[in-house]
Amino acid sequence: MGLMSSAIDTFKWYFSYLGWTVIPPKSSCPYHNIKVARHKLSSFLNLSIKEANPKFLTMAKTKTKTLLTVLLILFTIFSISTLTTAKKNHGFSRILSPAKLGLKREKLSHLHFYFHDIVSGKNATAVRVAEAPMTKTSLTGFGAVVMIDDPLTVKPQLSSKPVGRAQGIYASASQTDVGLLMVLNFAFTEGKYNGSTLSVLGRNTVFSDVRELPIVGGSGLFRFARGYAHAHTHTIDFKTGDAVVEYNVYAFHY
Repeated sequence: MGLMSSAIDTFKWYFSYLGWTVIPPKSSCPYHNIKVARHKLSSFLNLSIKEANPKFLTMAKTKTKTLLTVLLILFTIFSISTLTTAKKNHGFSRILSPAKLGLKREKLSHLHFYFHDIVSGKNATAVRVAEAPMTKTSLTGFGAVVMIDDPLTVKPQLSSKPVGRAQGIYASASQTDVGLLMVLNFAFTEGKYNGSTLSVLGRNTVFSDVRELPIVGGSGLFRFARGYAHAHTHTIDFKTGDAVVEYNVYAFHY
């Protein structure tokens, strides 16, 4: 804006010096304005030289050439500035090529691990944080909300190699069967997937043999992830409520 103001001020000064009034071009396009302004400037300068008193003709020519050179330099700088601004200001949205984000060929990954939901003892990893007035009398525990930070391991034993944590919430969302709303992230800590996550949002009918949950996204190596997870209860202790669930996860990602 500073360069544009300087160019306009220079025009006004020179044209007022010659006794002319300048009306800006109506077009909102900066490139059209520059073209029209150059044409008018050239016409005005030629007219000035033709109508000037012969006594001042030589001086007018010299001043005109000098000023024209300065104005052309200002126009060039302003044009470059306008192009740079236009490239940076692309508005609210634009279409990108996947290559811009370094995305290559999409691949399908299969992950297999065990989910340990520990609700008992002093080291519980699943804690009830809210419930409804009717939860205690509901056969399905309807209204209960549980926050989890459950370990994920390569084998059913909790002592086996850890590969990550399941972090999020599950809530009893059915009054007719034990159906949980699952909202959680699988946060991986093993190998190349360390720091990457997969996000799950779906319904888990815990007494079904195999439950399918959607994979709705991810981060790190799982950016743009989509797919599904199959959950199968490996063991459950009905006295404590602790459970081990086997997961097979299939995810497309780049």
